[in-house]
Amino acid sequence: MRSRTQAAASLKIVTPGELTARETDAWRELRGKSGAPDNPFMGPEFTRAVAAVRPRARVAVWWEDGEPVGFFPYEKGPFGHGRAIGLGVSDCQGAVLRPGLRPSARALLRVCGLSAWEFDNLEAAQPTFEGAAAEALASPVIDVGEGYAAYEAVLRAQSPKFLKTTLAKERRLGRQAGATRFVFDERDPEALRTLMEWKSAQYRRTGRRDRFAKEWINTLVRRLHELRTPDCSGVLSVLYAGDRAVAAHFGLRSRTVLSCWFPSYDPEFAKYSPGLILHLRMAEAAAAAGIGMLDLGRGAAEYKDALKTGELTVYEGSVVRTGVRAGLYWLSREPSRRAHSFVRNRPALAARGRRTLNRLARLRPGG
Repeated sequence: MRSRTQAAASLKIVTPGELTARETDAWRELRGKSGAPDNPFMGPEFTRAVAAVRPRARVAVWWEDGEPVGFFPYEKGPFGHGRAIGLGVSDCQGAVLRPGLRPSARALLRVCGLSAWEFDNLEAAQPTFEGAAAEALASPVIDVGEGYAAYEAVLRAQSPKFLKTTLAKERRLGRQAGATRFVFDERDPEALRTLMEWKSAQYRRTGRRDRFAKEWINTLVRRLHELRTPDCSGVLSVLYAGDRAVAAHFGLRSRTVLSCWFPSYDPEFAKYSPGLILHLRMAEAAAAAGIGMLDLGRGAAEYKDALKTGELTVYEGSVVRTGVRAGLYWLSREPSRRAHSFVRNRPALAARGRRTLNRLARLRPGG
C-alpha cells in the first residue's frame, strides 16, 4: 500500500512493484543527469529484480511540485535494521536525487521506519550519507571509451609482459584445446548453470561463503540473465575452446557501463589463464557495443591490478539512529565489520588468512 508520512508530506514509501511508469522514467532521467557512471545496479530495474526475491524491499520517493525528484531503495529487516538494496551482491548503492535535494540521513531513516541502514558499496558523491562511511575502498575499472585498441595500447605501456603472456596463452589454448571462440552475450541457461557451479566450487575451494547457496541470490541471477532492457540487462560472456566452455562471467550492463560480477573458469584449464583471456575479450566486445567502462568491483585481486586503467571509490559503513534497536544493530554488526577491515588493510595478515581458509577448505569433505 502507498502511504504518505506525516513527517514529510512530499515523501512516500512504496514497494518497487508499485512504482509507476512516470516514477521509473523520472528515476532514469535523474540518474542520467547525475554525472555519475551509469551503473546498472543504481537503476529501477535492479531494484525491482531484487524485490521479486526479497519481499521487504521498499523505495522512498520524493515529490516536489507534482514531479518525482528522488528515490531511495532499501530493504527493511527485523527490528528496523535496513540494508542497501541487494546488500551482499549489489556493487553500487545509494539514493538517486535531483541536484540540491539533500535530506538528512537520520530523518530519512525515521520516515522509512529504520533504526539503521547498512551499505558496503555506497557510490561517491552521496551527500545525504556524508560522514556515515567507516571505510573507503577502491573499485578498479577498465576504460574502453576510446576503443579496445586504445586500451591495449595502455596495457602495452603499463604492463607489457602481462599482455604479451596472456595473448600467448590464448594462442596456446587454441592450439592445444581447440579453436577459441568468445560469445559476449550467451543466452543459453545451461552455460549460466555451468558458471554458477564453477563459482560455487571456487568459493568452497578458497574457504569463502558460497553466495549461490542462498536461494535468493541464485534466483536473482537467473532472473537477471533473462532481463533485457536498455538500462539494465544481464550479460553472460563465455570463452570456449573447441566446443567446451573454459571461462565465463555474468554481469549487468547499462548503455555505457558493464558492471563485472561473477567471473570463474574451469580449473582444468588454469595453466592458460582463461579468466584473463576472457576479460580481454569482454573489454573488446564491450567497446564494440558502445560500452565505455567495465567496473571490476571492489576488492583486491591480482587480475584486477593487471587489467585496470583506473579506480572509482566506494564506501562501507552504516547510518545509525539513537535508540535501543540501533544499539542492538551496532553490537551485532560493527565489531565484525571492524575485524574484517583490520585484516583487509594489512596485506600480509590478509594473505595469511586466505592461506588458512584455503587449507581448511581442502580438509572439508569434497574439498
